[in-house]
Amino acid sequence: MVPTLTATLGIKGERPVIGTRDCKDVVHTFASANLATGEVTSRLYGSRTQKRRKDGLSKTKRMQAAFAHHLLDVARAYPADAYPEVVLVIDNAPWHRGRPVDWALGRYPHLTLYRLPPYSPQLQPIERLWRPLRQRATHNVLFDELTELQHALRLGLGYFRARPQAVLHLLGSPWSPTQSAEA
Repeated sequence: MVPTLTATLGIKGERPVIGTRDCKDVVHTFASANLATGEVTSRLYGSRTQKRRKDGLSKTKRMQAAFAHHLLDVARAYPADAYPEVVLVIDNAPWHRGRPVDWALGRYPHLTLYRLPPYSPQLQPIERLWRPLRQRATHNVLFDELTELQHALRLGLGYFRARPQAVLHLLGSPWSPTQSAEA
């Protein structure tokens, strides 16, 4: 909930003042983008400091459960009868493995995880969506509540869901839905 500061307009000769909160509440965003159609499937996971202290779970355990739920969302968006194999490109984050993730993959065997080599975010297509999403949703904004941050992120994700061509452009996908099957 700490604002991401970028260039802003202000009075000449005066330094703009942006407030801040000593708040460690965060929102994690899981998203998958279809490289052929530009469709985005996403899940937000809000994490409040007070709740984290009470549940006694590590960040990895909480994130594994959230990622497993994201996998369930992807499986619903791409059912096995219509999509015999769905490949998700992931990095080597610790929450991309573990018991909850294995459970989700066992429940939906048409989902396959393709792990990238360590320290290679440039190979991960979805990474190209994060900066424009943050620019649209969070730059120069101080959120009073976690729900406001989640709402801003939902609006930003909705923007990209409504514009699959923009997503394809961001991801650098050469495919266009207007191309013919022979081309």
